[in-house]
Amino acid sequence: MKKILTKKKYVILSLVVGIVIYSVLLINYATNPIDEKKNPVIVDIPNGSSFLKLTEILNDAGMIKSRILFYGLAITRQALSSIRAGEYEFNTSMTPSAVISKLLRGEIKTYRVTIPEDYSIKEIADRLLEYKLIDEESFFELAEDEEFLKSVGIKAPSVEGYLFPETYYFDRSMSTRQIMRIMVNQFWKKVTPAMVDKAGKMGFSVQQYITLASIIGKESGNNDEKPLISSVFHNRLKRKMRLQSDPTAVYDLENFTGAVKRSHLKRNSPYNTYIINGLPPGPIANPGLDSLKATIYPANANYLYFVLQSDGSHFFSSSLEIHNQAVSRYRVKKNKK
Repeated sequence: MKKILTKKKYVILSLVVGIVIYSVLLINYATNPIDEKKNPVIVDIPNGSSFLKLTEILNDAGMIKSRILFYGLAITRQALSSIRAGEYEFNTSMTPSAVISKLLRGEIKTYRVTIPEDYSIKEIADRLLEYKLIDEESFFELAEDEEFLKSVGIKAPSVEGYLFPETYYFDRSMSTRQIMRIMVNQFWKKVTPAMVDKAGKMGFSVQQYITLASIIGKESGNNDEKPLISSVFHNRLKRKMRLQSDPTAVYDLENFTGAVKRSHLKRNSPYNTYIINGLPPGPIANPGLDSLKATIYPANANYLYFVLQSDGSHFFSSSLEIHNQAVSRYRVKKNKK
């Protein structure tokens, strides 16, 4: 009987000693840097990853010295089922405890992405692809997906014009659908019901409103000029004159770069306002707020023409004769350079 008790005591003592030793090792492991090299490490945790998979990823990235101790630390921190998927940025000078804390807080790496005004959906896709934030095929499929467009309040065949130009903070755990939805939601935050109502009273559907705004935006990056450019297009529409906007003539060209040429202005395209009457079938870019406001608040002017000047501004005129003179002056100055 005494031998049995002695054996039990020995087992209990061994367990206690083992627990104490493991606890000391765990505390030491948890509070010491992984190494002193301070190497940055990017780790991507896919959606649906188990904790074992997470550990494998971290281990392969050099962020785990001891799997047994890391498991123990995760158990004590109740981290086995509380890790958010996404891309994390670590440093090997971090302690394992700090690594667990970052995972528990879900501090995934975010990307500050600025979408400039008047980018087309092709250009926006390229910008997002630079950061590996979207699936290109899914992006363009969703851009024309009837159900998706309906779900974000777009009554049009394409998302073109409705991806609001803004600075966003995206992360790689977001799906292509989520990112596009965020950008369209931002559009509806900026384009108020009052603005839509104002456009309606001027005779424009939402699609026509955004289309005209996109043309105004592409014609000038100078916000002070946009109400004047808007007045030119409004005056032309009222007189049933063609808009003759250069950017519309090249919108549907694949990977167009460079200057608009005379041959472009003669292209047979549904977007080319040199050959079609009225507005194109849809936006040619994604306009910013200044263009959207200028569209419904044009300047009170009788201008019908404008031409780019050497300083980047535009010369506005009410007659074709004066306009042609301005074009000639611009060409002379351009040829002298």
